[in-house]
Amino acid sequence: MSAAALTAREAGLVGCRACARVWPMGQATCGLCGARLVSRDPRSLSRVWAWWTLGLMAYLPANLWPMLRTETLVGHSENTIVGGAVELAQHGAFGVALIVLIASVAIPIAKFACILYLALSTQRATGLSAARRSQLYEIVDYIGRWSMIDVFVVALLTALVQLSVVVSIHPGPAALSFAASVIFTMLSAQSFDSRLIWDGIERAEEAGGIPA
Repeated sequence: MSAAALTAREAGLVGCRACARVWPMGQATCGLCGARLVSRDPRSLSRVWAWWTLGLMAYLPANLWPMLRTETLVGHSENTIVGGAVELAQHGAFGVALIVLIASVAIPIAKFACILYLALSTQRATGLSAARRSQLYEIVDYIGRWSMIDVFVVALLTALVQLSVVVSIHPGPAALSFAASVIFTMLSAQSFDSRLIWDGIERAEEAGGIPA
């Protein structure tokens, strides 16, 4: 590897994953935030796969079980995430329905796919550059918290509608499952050591493959 592409490890440095401060290799903890310093986390991918699998297992019932239970004087109804969005659209709330579908369906599925791709890309060749994959990881890590918007909507509706003696809304079993799925995928993304992306470039260069 050329001097212009000198890596931190080759320079004898290690970066803190908590505050991004750089320290000499061999130092045990970060002098700024106290986090443990390690050049590469050998168990990173194991944790990624574990949290990813748990998140996927929790996401499936979150879409099959009812998210909301509405009780009225004449009966009760239950709605799944997609069913609730369809009902909102039928009542003319297209914007709210679109937000629910994007936050509760599109974003979680995209997160699962992106984490899967990033984890696999550290073990095999890929057409996407390391810089693009790093940007993809930052996006996934940032938008993870916004997947909770559906749970926030359920909590808000439950708190507001309980004041009425005619209609009451209660969270369904899917609310807890969906919240668990979001938390698990956030942990999966945070467990991923993004520095492994660049290790793949180094291995490809050493093997005479694609240059950085």
